[in-house]
Amino acid sequence: MKENSDFHGDRVTLCTDGKYRWVYEVNLFTNPTVFFEVVRAMLISVVLMIAIVLLIGLFSGGWSRADLHGMAQVFCIMSLIVLGLSVLGYLLYAAIVGGKYTVLFILDEKEVVHKEYGKTLEKAALIGELAMLAGAGGGRIGGIGTGLLAKSRTSMTTPLKDVRRVIPRRWMNTIKVNQFLSKNRVYVKDEDFDFVLRFLNEHCVNARH
Repeated sequence: MKENSDFHGDRVTLCTDGKYRWVYEVNLFTNPTVFFEVVRAMLISVVLMIAIVLLIGLFSGGWSRADLHGMAQVFCIMSLIVLGLSVLGYLLYAAIVGGKYTVLFILDEKEVVHKEYGKTLEKAALIGELAMLAGAGGGRIGGIGTGLLAKSRTSMTTPLKDVRRVIPRRWMNTIKVNQFLSKNRVYVKDEDFDFVLRFLNEHCVNARH
């Protein structure tokens, strides 16, 4: 972790405005976190649909053993179809974005901000723009620049006081910070993983670690 005002790219850096910033390039073929989230969401939808059908049948006269056996088969078939579609969809998405995307993280005692960038802004270009802002001095990096923010495809802000669970996945360079109805993924290099995890554990005061 770098503790000075110069922005050092993919290393966690304490900037002049008191916020930590770093850039992480996610390889969609070697880091499966996004794929796992897609599969989980799809399977949850299948489970909910099956549960609704079971409840309807239960209130309409109940289910026989043969009916339940048939439903189990349907569930297995649908799960396999969903898994296959998830794999194909994920590979298509990965191919479209070039197999990777760049994420900018902004962290302080109150929140963590996760900003994703696609092909429009490569990792080196993002680091260069942030370094120029940092080099300008003062608190100008605090704004990140209106044009830079406009280039982000998605942005997610997680107040640390609302985090209910902090889940480290060191082998995927990922720390999950989960709220009640939303989940954020913090990607960080091995060199800074322990620092960021400790920081989150200290400031997510309502979290179950």
